[in-house]
Amino acid sequence: MDTRRILVISDLHLPYHRQDSFDFLKALKKEYKPTFVMSIGDLLDHHALSFHDSNPDLFSAGHELAKAKDYVKELESIFPELIEIDSNHSSMVYRRALKHGMPRAYLKEYGEFLGTKKWKWIDDLTVTLPNKQRCLFTHGRSADVLKVSQTNGMNCVQGHFHTKFKIEYWANPDNLFWGMQVGCLIDQKSLAFEYAKNFKTRFIIGTGLIIDSQPKLAPCVLNRDGKWIGKLV
Repeated sequence: MDTRRILVISDLHLPYHRQDSFDFLKALKKEYKPTFVMSIGDLLDHHALSFHDSNPDLFSAGHELAKAKDYVKELESIFPELIEIDSNHSSMVYRRALKHGMPRAYLKEYGEFLGTKKWKWIDDLTVTLPNKQRCLFTHGRSADVLKVSQTNGMNCVQGHFHTKFKIEYWANPDNLFWGMQVGCLIDQKSLAFEYAKNFKTRFIIGTGLIIDSQPKLAPCVLNRDGKWIGKLV
């Protein structure tokens, strides 16, 4: 595993992602030439399978999956190899099956029902960075990423909390550590996120990278029309 230049794809919630998010990710790929690509979770939204009420004006479960798979195919063409961290939305189908007593043997593996060839879906992942420090990738254990980093005694990257986009540091007598919260790449105007329409804080659009062991936030800056400005800042 080559961890020199890691691109972290933040929550996409396909098919309810921003339509310019793939262009943004392509620009990051061209600029930073990642050696390792990580999806921090919630790649798919599975709104129709939610344990909460589903909006009847959105796709059915089958239609939603079909649309999401079209976007997965497009994303796979950009990033043929990718690891996705287990998360509350992407694991929805398995949690639904468990609730209704269905054995796992009846279900397809994640990559199989998505139709991807080299993508992997795993639990939390810990990697060793070039500076020999370890880094934990997790979907979202706590709203305070610094506490997650401190509890595990290593650097940490997480998603899940759409309104958080930050890097925080802490130190012990031996070393300096950090925790990075990477925002999201979703379309907040979608009916899938109607629950947030009255939030005072807005979702932060962006993602993160780790370049030569150092964390870097990559905001997706929008113009007055709410569209990506078309360049990295």
